[in-house]
Amino acid sequence: MFPRTRPVLFVIAHGSRDPRHAATVRALVRRVREQRPQLRVETGFLDFNSPSVPEVLESLDAEGVRDVIALPLLLTRAFHAKSDIPAVLSQAPPRLRIRQAAVLGPSPLLLTALDQRLYEAGLSPADKSSTGVVLASAGSSDPEAIAVIAEIAREWRHTGWCAVRPAFASASLPRTQDAVRELRALGVRTVAVAPYVIAPGFLPDRIARGAADADVLAQVLGPSPEVARLLVRRYDEARAGFRVVGRVARVPVLA
Repeated sequence: MFPRTRPVLFVIAHGSRDPRHAATVRALVRRVREQRPQLRVETGFLDFNSPSVPEVLESLDAEGVRDVIALPLLLTRAFHAKSDIPAVLSQAPPRLRIRQAAVLGPSPLLLTALDQRLYEAGLSPADKSSTGVVLASAGSSDPEAIAVIAEIAREWRHTGWCAVRPAFASASLPRTQDAVRELRALGVRTVAVAPYVIAPGFLPDRIARGAADADVLAQVLGPSPEVARLLVRRYDEARAGFRVVGRVARVPVLA
């Protein structure tokens, strides 16, 4: 049994026709439950997969749950975080009190997770000074989201990598393959591609194809311990302070 006084953590993922996406999301949620056993964690999807966000909210309401923290499983504040998720949460049963937590990024925990994925792919900390990395994200038409990715690349470069270049699988430029070529032209000894995405799917596969000429391709962030810790952190932040906007509350983006 879970404490009734503690809000339910409701992880909202995008969803995908690719079955690896939902499987990875659920593996990440299992890791969150392992880290915080007394916390009730539910999962819903905006599209393609079940249960849908409205289905989960209706079920929680029927059980008598009243407090929910909705956490977007997103790395940047783009369209889904700004529009889609608030819109679907605004249609929740009226007895539910919902707080929309901040998206996951940016955060030092994500940089640590990216490092770990590169080490798992064959690199080591000793390789940093001779390795250029492509920070490959899904992409967005939102200028704020693009600016955040560029800033993350600059910050990650300061941790010791020879160079870090942002790239995008859709909507924005450069593409992964172009960033790989740019690093090659700079004379970087080793070129690595680090997908800045949570779960496999169509766009991560495009990133992988764009990494064909790279020396190293890391796996997606997936159910890494750092990402799970970050979900718990965003939940705690949302509990600690929030501002109400209509029936849905939002917390500020914190590092």
